[in-house]
Amino acid sequence: MKKFYVMLFFVIAIVLVSNFAVAQGLFTPSLPSGLKVYPPDRYFYVIPRIVPADKETTVKIISRFEPFPKPLHTYKMTYTPVGRYAEKTNWVKPIAEEIIPENNTFTITKFFEYEQEHTIKLEEITPDNKVKEIGVFHLYSLKPDLFELRPYKGDFHMHSFRSDGRESPGYVAGACRRVGLDFMGLSDHRNYMGSLEAIKTFEGLPIDLRLYPSEEVHPPDNPVHFISFGAKEGITELYRNDDSKYREEVKSIMDELGELPYGVDKFQYASCIWTFEKIRERGGLGVFAHPYWRPGNTNYISYALVDYLFETRIFDAVELISGFGWDELQEVDVNNLQLNKYIETKSKGYKVPIVGISDSHSCENHDMFGRYYTICFSKSLELADLIDAIKNEMAVAVETPGGQLPRVFGPHRLVMYTHFLLRYVLPIHDEMCFEEGRLMIEYAGGNKDVVEQLKLLKGQVERYYSTVWAKE
Repeated sequence: MKKFYVMLFFVIAIVLVSNFAVAQGLFTPSLPSGLKVYPPDRYFYVIPRIVPADKETTVKIISRFEPFPKPLHTYKMTYTPVGRYAEKTNWVKPIAEEIIPENNTFTITKFFEYEQEHTIKLEEITPDNKVKEIGVFHLYSLKPDLFELRPYKGDFHMHSFRSDGRESPGYVAGACRRVGLDFMGLSDHRNYMGSLEAIKTFEGLPIDLRLYPSEEVHPPDNPVHFISFGAKEGITELYRNDDSKYREEVKSIMDELGELPYGVDKFQYASCIWTFEKIRERGGLGVFAHPYWRPGNTNYISYALVDYLFETRIFDAVELISGFGWDELQEVDVNNLQLNKYIETKSKGYKVPIVGISDSHSCENHDMFGRYYTICFSKSLELADLIDAIKNEMAVAVETPGGQLPRVFGPHRLVMYTHFLLRYVLPIHDEMCFEEGRLMIEYAGGNKDVVEQLKLLKGQVERYYSTVWAKE
C-alpha cells in the first residue's frame, strides 16, 4: 500500500509539473518578444508562405528531418480557405485529396482566392491504414497593395541612462535587435544627443537594425509629452537655447486661436501646435504620448486637452499602446482608455494614425520592452517610408501583457494579417534577430572581435523573407 501511495504521489507531481510547464511555455519556450515558433515550422519549410491573392501559386512544403515518401505509405492533402472566400474556386467544404511527395517535398498548386488565411493539412496513411497527421500549414494571400509591403517592427519611445533609463544608448540599441525590432529610436527626456550616441556606437558596422534620432520633448509650461521620431535636429535645444523666442512664437499662435472648449488651456494647446510643427519642419514624426497616463491620482494632462487634441488631430500619430505593465494596468488600464478614444474618434470618420511603444526604462527588467511595439507595413526601412506608413494608417500597435498573449490594434485588415504574422512569420524573424542583438551588446561593451560574426548574420532576415513571400 505504501508503494502505491508513493507512485500515486509521483504521478500527481508529474502531471502538475507538466501542466505548469505547458502553461509557462517551458516546452515551447517563448522568445523575448513573447512570441513562440509554431512547432511544424521547426520541422518543415513552407515556401512561399505569403502569396498574391486571386492567382494560382505553387507552394512547396519541405521536410527538414523526416523522409517522404515512405515505402507503401500514401498521403492526403486537405485545403481550407479560413475566411471561406471561395466564389471562384467553388470550395464548399474540406476534402482530402491524394498527394505524392517527392524528395521530402509536398508540392501544392492552388488558386488562392481573395485576401485571407489558408490552411493545408497533410496526413500520412500507413500500410495498415492508420492515419497520422503530418502537420497543418498556414499561408496568407494578399491584394497587390499590401503584398508589395513588408512588416517592420519598431519602437521609438524608450530611455537610456542619458535621462532616467538604466542602460547605455548602445546597450539599448543592441537589446532592441535582440528582442526582434527592425528599427528603433532612443527618446531620452529632453535629450536628442542620446539617440545620436546610439547611432554613432554602431556606425559602419554590418548590422540590419535601423537606428534613427529621437527624443521625448517637454516644452516649458506645457505638461504634454511628445515623441519626436526621426527629426534632423533636436527640439529641446530650440527652447533651451532661446526661451523668449519659444514664448513669442507660442504667443503668436495663441493670438490666431479663437475661443477654445471649456477646460482647454490656450497656452498649452498653442505649445502643442508649436512642438508638432517644429518636429515636422525637421523631417520627423510628432507623436502624442500616453494620453491617459495617470502618474498619481490625476491624469497627467486635462481630459479637456486630450479631447481637443483628438478632435483637432494636430499630431502625426498617437500612442494607442503605451508602456504600461500588467500590474500597472490593474490600477488604471491606460491602453484600454486610449483604445476606446481611438475607436470613438474613428467612428466619426476621422483619420487617426497610431503607434505602439514600450516607454521602457530598462531592457532587462522592464516587462514591456520588446513586447509593446509598432509594426509598419512599408516599402522599406527608410525613415521616409516608415513615417509615410504610419501617417497613412498602414501601421498597427501590438501589446503582449505579461509576455503571454499578443494583442493587435489598428485597421481591421492589418490586424487580421498581423495575427497571422505573429504566429507563423515573425517568431522565426525574432529568433534571427536575437543573435545579432546579443553581438551588438557585446560590441557596445567593448568587444570588437564580434564584427566578423556580425558580417555572417547581416542580411539573414532579408534572405528569410525572400522565401516567405512569393515571387510574382
